[in-house]
Amino acid sequence: MRKIILSILGVLLIIGAVFMARNIIANKKSFKPKAEKVVKTVFTEVVENGAVAIIVPANGNLIAKRRVELYSEVQGVFRKGSKLFKPGQEYRKGEAIIRIDASEYAAGVQSSKSNLYNQLTSVMPDLRLDYPDIYPKWQAYLNGFDMAKSTPALPEMTSEKEKFFITGRGILTTYYNVKNQEQRLSKYRISAPFSGVLTEALVTEGTLVRAGQKLGEFINTDVYELEVAIGKTYSDLLRVGEAVDLTNLDKTRTYKGKVTRINGSVDQASQTIKAFIEVSDNTLKEGMYLEASLNAKQEDNAIEIDRNLLLENNQIFVVKDSILDLIDVNPVYFSEKRVVLKEIPDGTTIMSKPLIGAYTGMAVKIYEEAPKTQ
Repeated sequence: MRKIILSILGVLLIIGAVFMARNIIANKKSFKPKAEKVVKTVFTEVVENGAVAIIVPANGNLIAKRRVELYSEVQGVFRKGSKLFKPGQEYRKGEAIIRIDASEYAAGVQSSKSNLYNQLTSVMPDLRLDYPDIYPKWQAYLNGFDMAKSTPALPEMTSEKEKFFITGRGILTTYYNVKNQEQRLSKYRISAPFSGVLTEALVTEGTLVRAGQKLGEFINTDVYELEVAIGKTYSDLLRVGEAVDLTNLDKTRTYKGKVTRINGSVDQASQTIKAFIEVSDNTLKEGMYLEASLNAKQEDNAIEIDRNLLLENNQIFVVKDSILDLIDVNPVYFSEKRVVLKEIPDGTTIMSKPLIGAYTGMAVKIYEEAPKTQ
């Protein structure tokens, strides 16, 4: 009996559980979250076509416009001068930079001058007797002959008889030999061709200098040149005398320069043309790195935008009735960060900043700046 009652209770519990489960399932309601439509905000600008100056960037290192490499044409011992022959030493125009001991050679020059003087003295009696009309000018030349000074030019010979007489006595040959020696004697002293500074010194006082040996470098610190490479596309747009803005590497100083020379040949490897920009400033030093902005040309009826806004197929996004769309454009110049475009109608609203995930037909909202409160 007990087993029968337990069995009946078990069956009733199962039937009740089934009915309860069906009731719960029937009364269950599914709640689905309502998808909210997200409208992204975009930054835009209205197109106003105008003249866009195309700036060609370039860079390079400064070099002195006037520089001299010092070489010795003679041999001798480097003598000590009034200033030390060291890098950074300044010299005025005409001041001796290098003096090489020329005492032995100078003695030979004096000997040759003495020989010329003796020859002239020996012919004076004959000139007085045979050519009394030309005697006074040669006597005046002889009286003005100074052994301590450079040999003066011979008197002008006006007749063939005078030329034959002077040449036949060997005076012309001796004279030109003396002048040649005097010219070589001047090479024992190297003077500054302009005011400047010594940038390199390869010898010191007391050194035996040999002919053809490089001694150093001397530059003028007033004017420098910047050599830059320009793409051949803009080579015909550059003009000599055009103003150029220059900046240093840290963007802390700006300088004004101008194009002074443009190379006439194209570098075959890089397909660029060398342009030389002249700049002058007391703070500049040779070797400084500068960046130049060359005004290559002016493009009319164009705009300039961020290069990231231009798509691969030469299209950009525009906003029409709060919907993104694409239009074709004509890029005419690319810089590192900007691009110049043409064929965009005035009044067109274009995106001014890139939007991640943008696509055609995307609903957007134009960003509007809040009015400033006073």
